[in-house]
Amino acid sequence: MQAMTVPPFLKDLNPAQQQAVTHTGSPLLILAGAGSGKTRALTYRAAYLIAQGVPRQRILLTTFTNKAAQEMQRRLYRLVGYRLPLAGTFHSLCARWLRQHGQAINLSPDFSIYDTADQIQLLKQVLRDLKLDPKEHRLSPLLHYLESAKQELLTPADYAALARGPAQTTAARVYTHYQKLLFQANALDFNDLLFMAVTLFQSAADIRQRYQEQLLHLLIDEYQDTNRAQYRLTQLLATKHQNLCVVGDASQAIYSWRGADYRNLSLLKRDFPNLTIIKLEQNYRSTQNILDAAHGVIAQNSLHPILTLWTQAAKGALVGLYPAANEYAEVDFILQTLADRRRRFHLNLTDFTVLYRTNAQSRVLEEVFIRAGIPYVLVGGVKFYERKEVKDVVSYLRLAANPQDSVSRERLEKLGRRRLSSFDNWRETADLTRSPAVLLDELLAVTQYLSRYDPKVVEDLYRLENVQELRSVAQNFKSLSAFLENVALVEPDTGRQGWVAPRGQMNHQPDQDAVIFMTLHASKGLEFDTVFIIGLEEGLLPHSRSLLSQADLEEERRLCYVGITRAKQQVYLSYALSRLYFGTRARNEPSRFLAEIPATVTESLGASSPPPPVASPLSEKLLDQFLNDEIDIDAFLHG
Repeated sequence: MQAMTVPPFLKDLNPAQQQAVTHTGSPLLILAGAGSGKTRALTYRAAYLIAQGVPRQRILLTTFTNKAAQEMQRRLYRLVGYRLPLAGTFHSLCARWLRQHGQAINLSPDFSIYDTADQIQLLKQVLRDLKLDPKEHRLSPLLHYLESAKQELLTPADYAALARGPAQTTAARVYTHYQKLLFQANALDFNDLLFMAVTLFQSAADIRQRYQEQLLHLLIDEYQDTNRAQYRLTQLLATKHQNLCVVGDASQAIYSWRGADYRNLSLLKRDFPNLTIIKLEQNYRSTQNILDAAHGVIAQNSLHPILTLWTQAAKGALVGLYPAANEYAEVDFILQTLADRRRRFHLNLTDFTVLYRTNAQSRVLEEVFIRAGIPYVLVGGVKFYERKEVKDVVSYLRLAANPQDSVSRERLEKLGRRRLSSFDNWRETADLTRSPAVLLDELLAVTQYLSRYDPKVVEDLYRLENVQELRSVAQNFKSLSAFLENVALVEPDTGRQGWVAPRGQMNHQPDQDAVIFMTLHASKGLEFDTVFIIGLEEGLLPHSRSLLSQADLEEERRLCYVGITRAKQQVYLSYALSRLYFGTRARNEPSRFLAEIPATVTESLGASSPPPPVASPLSEKLLDQFLNDEIDIDAFLHG
């Protein structure tokens, strides 16, 4: 290494960041709070190492998205005029190593990488080969079992030995045959990239030693989101030189449902006993009132370390708390507040985001924004009426109303002829003059459509919630024809005024200024001038399935914390005194998280009274239906 120099770019950093960037002599854990400049710290550390004479090929920099890796490379080039040859996601780096050295574990270098669609097709073949009924053994739960096993580094034999109960026993059989077919196809799935890289380094001592020697410094971002395979990979590569630097924040660990384990931050202390911990707590994004509100929530957690964020910025506006009369009054409040802040602060629509706990909550937002003529972007999801399960159920209702609807019948045939036959038998005697909600309940029962989904699987649970939300829509209409006409009117509008941005991408149409809709999960890593978080009610945020587990409840609290800390200038937290949700109108208790926020940083914006019918602009066709008493307008607007 060359003589120590002090690069001029260090003056860009605060004292804690400088300490993190220049630390040497032991493994390093940087606990970096929201908005504290963690990406800057990691990039500047790489630049500092290069400035000190460390060869670029001896530095590994990894993070969780290609976009983040590319941004770090751009920043690094601006600082020192170089990029790193070993920078990327865990998966991309593992793919590279396996193509170079996979023959050591009988893996051909020209292997294919299967995406989710490919995995589903392969699982269908597995079920056929094992003569398993796909109606009894659904693909989504099976895929979940397989992915979890690989993330935990369990081979098919390991998993079979641990399997308990018929579901896991079947999954073990499927896993064994699935891997056999993958091997025959010379293919790996996404989780295999990590699993097989760990296998390579554990079993091929010469290759392991080569990389342990080569990689003098390991820099790893978002360590709270690592799973067991990624943790083991870290151990294998950092053992020799111990120059490991990871950045993480347990308070932003919100992905346990996909295998991430924030406890890996604590395991570092066990496996690297001389670990140094540096905290980055100065925030560069939010006002102090926003930070204090977020801290009030996250400080209630006890299973992980809590950072105390502070800023040199002003105290800022108080956090607005809004108790809406119902879900439509909640969205009306957003429209009015949005218009006021745009006028006063000259903001664009993209300066605003609306965050929610479940995808089903976007339905009311989409409908009201469409009718108000305000463009929106739905990030990381599918528009409500285009979601598969919603289109399936609507197709049943359309076929009930019109037996000649060949498009709906063709769609439903793909769901199973036996299911469709049960539906046809039901329709012959069904009283179609009853309410759409009653008809929906009956057809779900006779077709057993909901049995397609397992509520223990997160993705399936969301699909079930969307079907329940469709029932909420149906309850607002007196006739099936009026309900179906409403769906038909909303669907084409979504294409003009709302569009979907792929998950993790915020690059939207250059000629369109639009409000951002997304789940709290999808918001991580982003920032906005103004943040609305809706549905702060017990059973919704925190979600009902989290209430019996401390670990799950703490993750819900972290989710709320992440949402609040997306805001730069203003946060509004709202809840509905009465909400038609999941097909039932209920009076919900306000979320416990609201009570955890210090009263000194909040202001109550007052109880809402039901808005007048003009509050949410409606199409002329809908107004005609209201006037003809085809829709209960009071129920539609005010519950």
